[in-house]
Amino acid sequence: MRKKIIAANWKMNQTVADTESFLTDFRLEVEDVSGVDIVIAPPFTSLAKISELLGGSQKIRTAAQNMYYEASGAYTGEISAQMLRELYVKYVILGHSERRQIFGETDALINKKVIAAIESELKPILCVGETLAEREADRENEVLETQLRGSLAGVTAEQLAEIVIAYEPVWAIGTGKTASTQQAQDCHLHVRKVLAELSDAETADKVRIQYGGSVKPANAAELLAQPDIDGALVGGASLDPRGFAEIVKAGVTA
Repeated sequence: MRKKIIAANWKMNQTVADTESFLTDFRLEVEDVSGVDIVIAPPFTSLAKISELLGGSQKIRTAAQNMYYEASGAYTGEISAQMLRELYVKYVILGHSERRQIFGETDALINKKVIAAIESELKPILCVGETLAEREADRENEVLETQLRGSLAGVTAEQLAEIVIAYEPVWAIGTGKTASTQQAQDCHLHVRKVLAELSDAETADKVRIQYGGSVKPANAAELLAQPDIDGALVGGASLDPRGFAEIVKAGVTA
């Protein structure tokens, strides 16, 4: 059985003070919860504070929302894997659709970041997903395969087993629209099929695949009950400590 992983992606939200307030409330909500991995990805400005507050907690782990593939240098505005490791960051979100769409990140660039993260012992949460136009053209499987093959080039089977994949249909992110349970399951199954082709069936079966795209307390349980959905990458709903805790608890019972 793959352990569910529920991750909060706060995007460009939450100040340091907001982060402290959130954690105070959220930890009370999940103090009796076990059997699920909980991850919070705050803005870079809150990483030091969340690390301080969690104090090496094994229950709630920290993720970064992005990183650069070089260790250091003249890369204004970027942050390296080593800098993240110093703040006890465990996971890093890579290839999010907003990075692909707004900032023009390609599969080749994301692949460099994935390799750099692995080499620095960070666990990538690799995002893949199709746009509405690609979905309407019945190209979602083709798009997912292209993104996976490009972003995971050079990754060994052993390394792949430690990566988390997040399937996020672009048309469902921040729109209030959610892929139907069957649509989500079908795409997760296809992702696992491609992973098996990139490695082997045994490795693909170990990889946790999250669903992201307007996940909220009302739909989390149904989505997480699907056989190939191993967690959720939660955006807007993760800004509310009680609501996010409900999604975490849905991961325990799924």
